[in-house]
Amino acid sequence: MWVLAVILIVALMIPVAAILVDSPLGRSVARRLEGGAGSGAGPAPELRDLQRKVEALETEIEDLTRSLSGMRDEVQFMQRLLEDPHRKKPNT
Repeated sequence: MWVLAVILIVALMIPVAAILVDSPLGRSVARRLEGGAGSGAGPAPELRDLQRKVEALETEIEDLTRSLSGMRDEVQFMQRLLEDPHRKKPNT
């Protein structure tokens, strides 16, 4: 009877252990065991600098994309004007 109870408890603890290991808490414990987190106050200064640089580059790319789409619209407008400069506006 005791053997069956022990087997049942072990069988029920396997999914619980898997969920805990895959959770953020389990990942944190794994990083601390590996020694990669140091004192654990957050990302290393190098990583923070890289994150700041990546964010700055992303905002620059967004600005450039907006500027490029505006220029594309202007070029299309100029091309339409150059294709038929004598075209009259439709009467409304």
